[in-house]
Amino acid sequence: MKDYYAILGVSREATQEEIKRAYRKLALQYHPDRNPGDKAAEERFKEINEAYAVLSDPEKRAQYDRGLLGQPEYRAEDLFDLFAQVFGFRSPRAAPRGEDLEAEVEVELTDLLEGKEAEVVYARLVPCEACGGQGGKRVTCPTCGGRGVVETFRQGFFGGFVTRTTCPHCKGQGHLLAEACPTCHGRGRIPREERITVRIPPGMDEGHVLRVPGYGNLAPGGPGDLYVRLRVRPHPHLERQGADLVFRLRLGLAQAALGTRVEVPGLSGPIPLDIPPGTGHGEVFELPGEGLPHAGGRGRGALRVVVELSVPQKLSPRARELLRAYAEEVGEKVAPEGFWERVKGFFRK
Repeated sequence: MKDYYAILGVSREATQEEIKRAYRKLALQYHPDRNPGDKAAEERFKEINEAYAVLSDPEKRAQYDRGLLGQPEYRAEDLFDLFAQVFGFRSPRAAPRGEDLEAEVEVELTDLLEGKEAEVVYARLVPCEACGGQGGKRVTCPTCGGRGVVETFRQGFFGGFVTRTTCPHCKGQGHLLAEACPTCHGRGRIPREERITVRIPPGMDEGHVLRVPGYGNLAPGGPGDLYVRLRVRPHPHLERQGADLVFRLRLGLAQAALGTRVEVPGLSGPIPLDIPPGTGHGEVFELPGEGLPHAGGRGRGALRVVVELSVPQKLSPRARELLRAYAEEVGEKVAPEGFWERVKGFFRK
């Protein structure tokens, strides 16, 4: 089995939060969008997602730790490939596999509370029906006689030996295209719009990728895979910090000084919150269990309410009089009446 802990760079005693942090860092570093055309980075990205899919699930992680997950399976196709590599003949699986594809799905933050089934619309290449995926009229390659390989005799110290290499004329296909199909122009495949439904797990992170096997481009060697990347629309009131949510509550001076009861927005609806007298700017009220689900289904994060005091920009004469009386009562020194008007008048001259 692959060492998923080593792939993510964490110890076997790592917590779920440490695993998630390591995954985010590596996924961002090796994401295909940041490494266009880099096949090594693409493979590393797939490996990282494979490791995270196992280690982020407590049940799968336990099976993996016991050595019960991912036991090797030997298929006939794999044995054909092995013999092809050792003895140099053309493998039945020499036909190329279809390319992997990427698509995006966008959901609301509230959808991540219980998860959601979302439709993904994308285009993929499928065999051309007009030519049956052949690309047109084919003829046997005269160089290799349809075998896809050419043999070369070489004289060695202890005698001669034969080496087999991919046919340079037909690139190992064993055939050449004599007449191109007018529908696919000889490519053998045409684009087609696909619609599939994927399940978005609760609490899934922004940018996380879901692998849908067999839904990439189709090719003679089999289909590629589809990787669906999650996008979460910004919430009008809530900010996300992992499984926790943040709401910035604006309070007036009187509300903060005297206390009040307010309603803050939650994923399931408004939540009442009592603000005690004397609440200061930047004070945080934490509401456990009102955030998003943790990975692996271990409860939910918290909703943190951060207080921001709102200072009035315009005051009525009565309000101004009351504030001055308050300042005098508590001994706060303020500018005298009309001071700022006189300052403004001075600079206008």
